[in-house]
Amino acid sequence: MKIAIMQPYLFPYIGYFQLIAAVDKFVIYDDVAFIKQGWINRNYILVNGQKHLFSIPMENLTSFKKINETKISAGLYDSWLAKFCRTISMSYKKAPHYSSVYPIVMDVLEKGRNAGDIAGLCRSGIRTIVEYLGLTTQFVDSSSLYGNGDLQSFNRVIDICKKEFATTYINAIGGQELYSEETFSKEGIDLRFLKPGDILYTQLEHAFIPHLSIIDVMMFNSKEEIGGYLKNFNLVQ
Repeated sequence: MKIAIMQPYLFPYIGYFQLIAAVDKFVIYDDVAFIKQGWINRNYILVNGQKHLFSIPMENLTSFKKINETKISAGLYDSWLAKFCRTISMSYKKAPHYSSVYPIVMDVLEKGRNAGDIAGLCRSGIRTIVEYLGLTTQFVDSSSLYGNGDLQSFNRVIDICKKEFATTYINAIGGQELYSEETFSKEGIDLRFLKPGDILYTQLEHAFIPHLSIIDVMMFNSKEEIGGYLKNFNLVQ
């Protein structure tokens, strides 16, 4: 059993979906602290050939609340959504897969009116895109099952791995500074880090800008092309 554990992000970059594709079960880490200025409620898209930051309006952002306790701003969301719809439309209407991808993005964001917390909206977006791409990875929310919120850092990750009878834990490459192979090995768990390969595709007439939201990838690439990108990584120690 291979598992990964990651916070829920809104329309994350393709490396997040590579991680999903690499494991049997993906744990959405929704009951840990919200990271201000992180990527939970925001990301980049392409606007006029430049990367453009979009952010879901939130209520009372603080790192003292968990992700699944952090609320979307009901008062600001409608006006933000209308503006964002126009931005997406103007920026991507000439993209080859706009007609099929735009409704998917808007359907997810329309559900944001009723999601309440940002974890619910991110979860909806992730699962919708996973279904679109035809991935079969199982999902579970950390808040719904493990009962180990008192544990911290790698101790909680290891506890989840053990409760899932995981033989391999795969983390994003940035986790190399956080997790020790020796610590996991002592628990009978093989620790690996996913290192994405270079991904390059045509963004209309613009010079390529990498590491944008999955929205950009979907607008310019077919499901089959994205399927190839999802395999473009190495697992390293």
